[in-house]
Amino acid sequence: MTVRERIQALRENMKKHQIDVYMIPSSDFHESEYVGDYFKVREFISGFTGSAGTVVVTMDEAGLWTDGRYFIQAAKQLEDTGIKLFKSGEPGVPTVEEYIVDVMPVEGTLGFDGRVVSAQQGMKLNEKLAAKHIKVVYSYDLVDEVWEMRPTLSNAPAFILDTKYCGKSVEEKLSELREVMKEKNVTTHIITTLDDIAWLFNLRGGDIKFNPVVLAYAVITLEEVHLFLNQEKLNADIEAIFKATDIKLHGYEAIYEYVKELATDEHILLDSNKVNYAIYYNIPNETQKIDAPNPTMFAKAKKNEVELQSIRKSHIKDGVAFSKFMYWLKTNVGKVEITELSASEKLEAFRREQEGFIEPSFGTIAAYKEHGAMMHYSATKESAYPLMEEGLFLVDSGGQYYEGTTDITRTMALGAISEELQEHFTAVVRGMLNLSRAKFLQGVRGYNLDLLARGPIWDLGLDYKCGTGHGVGFLLNVHEAPNGFRWKIVPERNDSCELEVGMVTTNEPGIYIEGSHGIRIENELVVRKAEQNEYGQFLEFEVVTFAPIDLDAIDPNLMNKHEKEALNAYHKEVYDKVSPFLSEPEKEWLKIYTRAI
Repeated sequence: MTVRERIQALRENMKKHQIDVYMIPSSDFHESEYVGDYFKVREFISGFTGSAGTVVVTMDEAGLWTDGRYFIQAAKQLEDTGIKLFKSGEPGVPTVEEYIVDVMPVEGTLGFDGRVVSAQQGMKLNEKLAAKHIKVVYSYDLVDEVWEMRPTLSNAPAFILDTKYCGKSVEEKLSELREVMKEKNVTTHIITTLDDIAWLFNLRGGDIKFNPVVLAYAVITLEEVHLFLNQEKLNADIEAIFKATDIKLHGYEAIYEYVKELATDEHILLDSNKVNYAIYYNIPNETQKIDAPNPTMFAKAKKNEVELQSIRKSHIKDGVAFSKFMYWLKTNVGKVEITELSASEKLEAFRREQEGFIEPSFGTIAAYKEHGAMMHYSATKESAYPLMEEGLFLVDSGGQYYEGTTDITRTMALGAISEELQEHFTAVVRGMLNLSRAKFLQGVRGYNLDLLARGPIWDLGLDYKCGTGHGVGFLLNVHEAPNGFRWKIVPERNDSCELEVGMVTTNEPGIYIEGSHGIRIENELVVRKAEQNEYGQFLEFEVVTFAPIDLDAIDPNLMNKHEKEALNAYHKEVYDKVSPFLSEPEKEWLKIYTRAI
């Protein structure tokens, strides 16, 4: 079926159920950023493959909302589908909610699958549609009736992450969580976010590609622990550990009936932005709900010392893999056939040589020339460019290791480049170095520091339509709340918290010129303590990513003394940490590419 045929079939189902407008977000039952194949409903119905977006279908038109990372990609993929692109956040573009309110007929019916819409968004729609006396139905997955040969739910096996990597036992984490529950005067806590559950139970799996999580729900009381998941994923060792911890196991779908039986005198802690609409409305109305972020979100963001030691090890391995790749690329481009796809495969092969590597932490972005302007470009056999001895090649990639999660971007010159490209590249490097060197008082948030990275780019009258950095999980999601860098608060991103010791955040400014090139340089930073004095506790960053920044693309004349010193010091660390694991030719090459400028 074509996209147009799928939309038409969906409209037939809407007629059958007397639904005027149907909304299809990108999420799974847990409001995950990335989802398993079973949940790629929005992708199936629209043909748009980006990770973020919402489709709204009426009887007359269909629209897709997505953010600035995907404007170029979405415009191409929506051609000839009949779906209109709404560029979220752009002037004059209505939000999904505003659009639905505008197109809904009085006393009409809005439909969505309540398991994939957050309680918060559902409540917001209810409120905004009240004046039109709109009925909301949330029990229909109408796309399921259209989607023949739909993939099944993942049944990948789970595994326990040893405390030698993560530093804390399940018992310790549960005890700390219950202390927070007591402080908040709650008796029950419902957790539906997969990375929170994975972290709390030291449980990892393979239910979402690149995100080592297990499809599950959890209910924690002051006395009991209930975990809802497909128990076929658990081996005997996991079951024994859970039994020893007195964790009561239930079937995955049993959560919906379980919450119906919660006592009306319970005080329930939940995050309405993460708990889905169906669960929320299955909880008895009389039960008191305390709507707040999951305490585990903050706990897991502040990595403990064992995790930090593990993270440093994972980044050395990753730096070795990337340095080997960069040597291979620089040595072979123009001599053997290399494409965006084959380069990506070669990088993954180098990572697989590293002990403890599990899988990539996201789909590699290997983007040559103008493809680099698409922030989340994904090469296919049809689109993959061959690499030549010219232009810029952007590679954004990462790995999942038992010791942690990595995320690194390097843009490399494959031959001589223009002065404009050198100017753009140098501005990005300068911004990245400036943010890396920041010293700041405790209480500072990411948006207080963003200008350090963005400043050299703004000086050129340019910008990038995304944040400068995001939190990174520990053998978990490569995008993790609540820390990040961006120049303004974007509430739905939830990445503007105070920066605290142990938080890991990416530093990745960029320049993207449609039809020409894209440049991004990305390292990960760990917040650590600096001096404390009469002004308060100062904090600073430790850089944990180690791979060369391509000196072939830099114009040193555009850098000041401090920036050159910072780059030289960084490159010395790269050589010292990475070279012991390289062959002699690779080591000699690295010495040249980490030389002082």
